[in-house]
Amino acid sequence: MTAVSAEAAPGQVRSEGRARPRPDGEAAAPLAPRARLLPSLAAVYRAQLSRARVARIPLLFVATFQSVGIMILMRGVVDGGDEARAVVAGSSVLVVAFVALNLLAQYFGQLRASGGLDHYATLPVPPAAVVLGAAGAYASFTVPGTAVTAVVGSVLFKLPLGHLWIIAAVVPLAGAALAGLGAALGLLAPRQELATLCGQLGMSAALLLGVLPAARMPAPIAWARDLLPSTYGVEALAHSFDARPDWLLIAADLGVCAAVGVVSLAAATWAYRRAAVR
Repeated sequence: MTAVSAEAAPGQVRSEGRARPRPDGEAAAPLAPRARLLPSLAAVYRAQLSRARVARIPLLFVATFQSVGIMILMRGVVDGGDEARAVVAGSSVLVVAFVALNLLAQYFGQLRASGGLDHYATLPVPPAAVVLGAAGAYASFTVPGTAVTAVVGSVLFKLPLGHLWIIAAVVPLAGAALAGLGAALGLLAPRQELATLCGQLGMSAALLLGVLPAARMPAPIAWARDLLPSTYGVEALAHSFDARPDWLLIAADLGVCAAVGVVSLAAATWAYRRAAVR
């Protein structure tokens, strides 16, 4: 193998430890351009989406069935009003938490434990592209289950369907916040089992704090609910069931989701850099 020395004079190459002149007319081979973020992000996203489509479809059915089952159980104790809106919105966002938080934490935990991060570290792509591509693929994969859950819940609790288009904003924003959190948990956990445990605990928190009506929670638990990123996606979706939704309030909730998503994805990118160099 011939290695080109950085100290070799122009027009010379180093072979077997000695510099020799280049053949006449032969120019130095240019280095490959640095990979840009957006093309790298698109490539990682497509690869992760293809992988998730094959491996995660059964789990998506489980997440959707779980959320629909919770709404059916809550139908026996909740008649309507704000509590019904909270149950439907929380159950819908729970699909996002199951996939984007729980499964992504498990995925990155497994990737780190098996040495798969070494493969990504050798690719000429920015670390942010790896994290954002995987997070985006897992978050977008939850759209069908979230939509089905919201429609079934609206019919079950007799809620209006006219503003369910807000799911198109809730899923990517809440999904980004939860996916960044899940990726960070998976990358920072010292063992794969701990990554799985953290993902399960996060999903359980989204279940208990998101599905149960906030008015019935004790004050300390309500404060913990405000710290959970998915809460603001739940609130935005719940307000959309009103006869006259307060769009400024919905926009504020979605803005919080977006801000938390930026912070959590930045933390996940830092965690990826930290894990990849170890």
